[in-house]
Amino acid sequence: MDAAESPGRGRGDGTGRGSGDGAGRGTGDATGTGRGTRSRRTLGPVALVVAGALSVQFGASIAVLLMPRAGALGVVTLRLVLAALVLLVVCRPKLRGHSRADWGTVVAFGAAMAAMNVLFYQAVDRIPLGAAVTFEVLGPLALSVIVSRRLVNLVWAGLALGGVVLLSGGGFVRLDPVGALFALSAGAMWAAYIVFSARTGRRFPQADGLALAMAVGAVLSLPLGIAEAGSTLLVPSTLGLGLAVALMSSVLPYTLELLALRRLPAPTFAVLMSLEPAIAATAGFLVLHQDLSMVDALAIALVIAASMGAVRTQVARKTQ
Repeated sequence: MDAAESPGRGRGDGTGRGSGDGAGRGTGDATGTGRGTRSRRTLGPVALVVAGALSVQFGASIAVLLMPRAGALGVVTLRLVLAALVLLVVCRPKLRGHSRADWGTVVAFGAAMAAMNVLFYQAVDRIPLGAAVTFEVLGPLALSVIVSRRLVNLVWAGLALGGVVLLSGGGFVRLDPVGALFALSAGAMWAAYIVFSARTGRRFPQADGLALAMAVGAVLSLPLGIAEAGSTLLVPSTLGLGLAVALMSSVLPYTLELLALRRLPAPTFAVLMSLEPAIAATAGFLVLHQDLSMVDALAIALVIAASMGAVRTQVARKTQ
């Protein structure tokens, strides 16, 4: 099953259309209630995605401040290990009753998550946060183009891509090429994360699959973090900042995105991810004191317009 066949279609369309079309068209269209209800069903998961994006980017700003203490790999380890502990305690996922395919999906999800984080933090250790996220978002945009079955999604993806390019300011040639390569690779892993997050949401109840995948990612990253940071990872102040990064950049956003992907098609989700550079630029301005130019503001407007277009397209499709 490809990314377009996300839990959003499997569960949302399976139940939402069954009840919405039966009751909504019979009575809801006459009063507007049915159409409004379906609109809210779409805007709900969209709000989850946006909230997750805000959390992850402001968490990334804190992570940048933590890197001088623990290093890029140390921050990744703190983020994944602490997030895994929180999720395992809260969710208490069952280890029995899952098929080999279920476990394969969780392992793939966890590996993609770990690789995405390792590559991204290697990038922001070398290039500015806004530029790193701009490169990284090309992964979800490419996924949107590849798996989309509607021409209009290509239009929104193209508009978002224009904003992403504009946000770069034409300055990527002055950036560390290794850092840019790390960010592009993180984007590829982000696309894989979207695919396997959707599949995990189908196979596991609530956030159980996310908790197990986070544990896999933590185990994979732990040797790297210990090798780079060693006992620094156990300093109380470092642990405190690491916990803040874990909650803001992993626990909250990944949970929100997993819930959103159960009701939102992956192509629309991928286009919404184009908001990330705009949010990263805002977080950089507020937390890291990075200035925003008029060109940056125009780029932000473009990616927001693309995201709003994707939302309106999805709402219109569900109300037809």
